[in-house]
Amino acid sequence: MATRSRRPERRQEPLSRERIVGAAVELLDTVGERGLTFRALAERLATGPGAIYWHIAGKAELLGAATDAVVTAAVTAGPTGAADSPQDAVRAVALGLWDATEAHPWLATQLATQLSRTPLGTVAPRIFESLGRQVQAMGVPEAHWFTASSALMHYILGAAGQNAANSASAGPAGADVDRDEFLDTVSTAWEGLDPDAYPFTRAVADQVRGHDDREQFLAGITLVLTGITALHRPGR
Repeated sequence: MATRSRRPERRQEPLSRERIVGAAVELLDTVGERGLTFRALAERLATGPGAIYWHIAGKAELLGAATDAVVTAAVTAGPTGAADSPQDAVRAVALGLWDATEAHPWLATQLATQLSRTPLGTVAPRIFESLGRQVQAMGVPEAHWFTASSALMHYILGAAGQNAANSASAGPAGADVDRDEFLDTVSTAWEGLDPDAYPFTRAVADQVRGHDDREQFLAGITLVLTGITALHRPGR
C-alpha cells in the first residue's frame, strides 16, 4: 500500500506587537471600535487572547497604538526631497492626515480622545513635531514657533475631523449618497434664510454647490501659511 506523503506544516509568522497593531487597524476599519475585541483579534491572528496580552495590556493601549501607527504613516508620507519647500512639506503632512481620516473612519474620534488625555502619549507630539520642524525651516522666530505650529495643527485636525464627521453622517460606507444633491439641498436652504438675519450666508450660498472639500482644505492651509509668513518674517 502506498503511503500518503505528509504535507509540510505551514510556518506562521511569529506574533509581534507590530502584527497585532496591524490587525487591530484592519478590524477597526471593517467593524469599528465596538467590534475590536481581543477575541476577534485573536481569531484574526489565529492565536489566543493570552498571547496578545503579552504584547498589549488592554484595549486602551491597543487603540492608542493603532492611532499612533496610522498617524506615523500619515505624517511621513508625501514628498521628502531636498527641493521641497517647508510649505510643501506642511501640505504633505496635512494631506496625509486628511486622507488618513477618510481611509480610517474611526481615526478622527480616536485623535480627539488621544489629544484630550494627560499625558498626551506620542500622537500629539508626533504631529506637532512634523509641523514644527517646517515652521522652524520657514524662518519663523523662535518666540513664535509654538503659536504658528499650534495654529496649523488645530486647523488641520479640525478640518480633517469635520470632514470625517460629515462623511459618517452621510451614511455607511458604500451607501448611495449623491453629494451634489446634498450640497444643493444645503445651498437652497441657505438661500431661503431670512435676508436681514443672514445676509452673508445667503450671499455665499451658491458657492456651496459643487465645491471640492479637498481643495477647500488646501486653500485653508495656504491662508494659514500666508499669515504665518506675513507676520513672522525672519528679522521682523
